[in-house]
Amino acid sequence: MSENRSLEGRIAVITGASAGIGHAIAHHLASLGAAVVLNARRESKLQTLSDEINSQYGQFEGKPRAIVAAGDAADESVVESMLQSAAEHFRAEPDLIVVNAGRGLNGSVMTSDIGEWEEMVRTNLIGAALLIRKGGLRLVALQESREWPTKAADLVVLGSTVGRHISPFSSMYGSTKFAVNSLAEAARREIGPKGVRVTLIEPGIVRSEFQEVAGYDEAKFSELMDKYSPVLEPEDIARGIGFVCSQPAGVHFCGLMIRGTRQDYP
Repeated sequence: MSENRSLEGRIAVITGASAGIGHAIAHHLASLGAAVVLNARRESKLQTLSDEINSQYGQFEGKPRAIVAAGDAADESVVESMLQSAAEHFRAEPDLIVVNAGRGLNGSVMTSDIGEWEEMVRTNLIGAALLIRKGGLRLVALQESREWPTKAADLVVLGSTVGRHISPFSSMYGSTKFAVNSLAEAARREIGPKGVRVTLIEPGIVRSEFQEVAGYDEAKFSELMDKYSPVLEPEDIARGIGFVCSQPAGVHFCGLMIRGTRQDYP
């Protein structure tokens, strides 16, 4: 298999795929040969992405390579639906699940908007936990059904550098990523011995619409971006995930922290 088709035949489910890191992951995994199921709330953006992928990378075993499964990634029925959509459309269980959906929040525990806390925790933590659980159970069953270690099964979880090195200026958001980091490592210890690779990806500062949605002060954040320039682009994170998931089934890069070269903290 050529290096640039290292995920040939694999089926991926990606949450938060309508923009930023998720959008880049979908494109990159498809470029490596994977089929992709795209999830986010903004269905029109997902459809545009699906059309792009199907046009650029061709069909997957006679079927459209990208399909849309829109909805709230913190809704249990939506999580079930996106996983089932993969199985029904491609007639095979997904074997690469990317837990990416999330949102930021400007401010610390002392200064952030209390009215935003519950929704952020629901999206970042409850949604991640739902997909880790339901996706993880499917991946375990999949690995039990085939001879180990002929094929890999991956559960990729997006954390953050602020989930390990807390910033007092985004501590409420960082607390959800601390929790996600813990869930990923606990899941690795539980289902890794059953042949499922659970990988924590911890990006540093990435240039995307994430900061605007989170409500960060534009001027102050621009100063930070200039200080660390050049900062990461979503495609940098996508390449890291492609690398991790392209390893032989018996090889696991358990975690990957990715920073721009000049970013010293967080």
